[in-house]
Amino acid sequence: MNRLATLFLTAILAGFALIIVPGLAASFITSTAIANLLIAVGAIAVIVFAVALLYLAVRALLRKEWT
Repeated sequence: MNRLATLFLTAILAGFALIIVPGLAASFITSTAIANLLIAVGAIAVIVFAVALLYLAVRALLRKEWT
């Protein structure tokens, strides 16, 4: 279960990277549509994997698997 949680945390970090990088590399990305698409995909990834991580945490809390 720790591997799954680590994978979800990594996915959240990747989502944040997709949100931040288009803003930083605006001169390299010529199309604003592509930059907006990357930001939207990053935001969706952060939300989905944060919810999945919360689900794993609540499930572990209820089953007392924190040992």
